[in-house]
Amino acid sequence: MTFDQLLLEWQTDRGATTVPSGWSQGRATFGGLIAAMLYEKMAAQVVGESSLRSLTLSFVSPVGASAVQLDAQVLRAGRSVTQAQGHLLQEGAVMLAGLASFGCGRESSVKVDTPAAPEFAAPEQCLALPYIEGVVPEFTQKYDYRIARGQLPFSGTEERHLGGWVRFNDGSDGTVGISHLLALIDAWPPATLAMLKAPAPASSLTWTVELMEPLPQRRASDWWQYLAEVEQAEDGYAVIQARLWDRHGKLAALSRQMVTIFG
Repeated sequence: MTFDQLLLEWQTDRGATTVPSGWSQGRATFGGLIAAMLYEKMAAQVVGESSLRSLTLSFVSPVGASAVQLDAQVLRAGRSVTQAQGHLLQEGAVMLAGLASFGCGRESSVKVDTPAAPEFAAPEQCLALPYIEGVVPEFTQKYDYRIARGQLPFSGTEERHLGGWVRFNDGSDGTVGISHLLALIDAWPPATLAMLKAPAPASSLTWTVELMEPLPQRRASDWWQYLAEVEQAEDGYAVIQARLWDRHGKLAALSRQMVTIFG
């Protein structure tokens, strides 16, 4: 199934009941996918016109491709902000925990321009990220990547940045929503992998993502610009911040992750 088809299934009254196959990331399921699943469950509990402003996730344990239970509840619904929490469980154990802040827009005298998009070469002029079975995660076949800055994973570089272009490559062509953006900004490998000299696992421990309103009126098959920077790494952990823009330079999302490194 395409991501668009999965999204339609999650948004029905039945909701998500299983983690689909084809989205594995080593022994776990791709974090952007399960983040979108949990977001849809939390969003369904929110009444009114407020939209997701911030989502914080803790990856408690690897999520496999099997039956899941999704629970969500509103912690508080104020005049402009609604706070919700959610959990994804497998076999009764919490695998993913999330806190979401939904907010309505309001008048403010404070306005700061968003960071400018990087000046990348056109996607057609950039190196495609290859799929190598057994080395590159299975879920990456759902995307098309073009590296415009940084190096390939496991190249032993000292470069702190990794980025380029990304788009869905699974037939999805719907208008981009929050779940699409979660899956797009998390699609790239951790920027720390390029610093390793040999294949080694890495996984997200915590993840916070902020979404910019209004959302770009683009499609899942359009190119999106991504740039990540390793801010700090030591003791087997790293802090990585990243940004996602549409092709025309409109900022869509900000990301910050704590990543574990086993190499």
